[in-house]
Amino acid sequence: MTLRLPRRAWLLGLALLITALPSLAATAPQPFDARYHLEVSGWPDVDIEHQLSQEAGHWHSEMRASLPGASGHEWGRFRLDDERVRSLHYAAGYSLLGIRRSYSLRDADLAPLPDRQSALVALARRVIDETDGGEARLRYRDHRGREERLDYRVLDRDPVTLPAGRFAAVRVALAEPDEDDRRMEITFDADRPGLLLGMAYYRDGERKSRLSLTRLDDD
Repeated sequence: MTLRLPRRAWLLGLALLITALPSLAATAPQPFDARYHLEVSGWPDVDIEHQLSQEAGHWHSEMRASLPGASGHEWGRFRLDDERVRSLHYAAGYSLLGIRRSYSLRDADLAPLPDRQSALVALARRVIDETDGGEARLRYRDHRGREERLDYRVLDRDPVTLPAGRFAAVRVALAEPDEDDRRMEITFDADRPGLLLGMAYYRDGERKSRLSLTRLDDD
């Protein structure tokens, strides 16, 4: 999810991040089917369906959400090449009060940077396995194919207990370069790359949105 949430609220908070860098013996993805509850200031609450599945020769990550009069979805396909996440295809769309938009990126558009859905898994794998704890720069493609950048650092690795269970976790802080008034904190499941346990977006010191895992089905 991109930090410019108010300006891109049509995605209902689905935008996410990272550059696909190789990692030796990186934690392998696992299929899952999850549901999140998203609260955004000034918007009705919404439930988000998130599924990561393995298909013939590749992985498929998809998110969907809907409200009365509004809906949004995005998905990305990727494969693992020598522990590197390589994006193959990305598609997204939304409908708001009868206005519809759709977006699509092919593998040529996604080289060398990943789309947001594939990037979510790549980011999770990297923060799960890295040990230096320093700040790093992330680069990815947004829904229009434009390059976006975020700085991130691992905050802690404390386990969390949710209604869906108890999870090993990695909490990460992210911010746009030179945007000190905006930041995001994402808590990843340390065993299932790409699964979100929680997320919060802050602007001017005030929390503007919050996402939490409410259901998990392992495939």
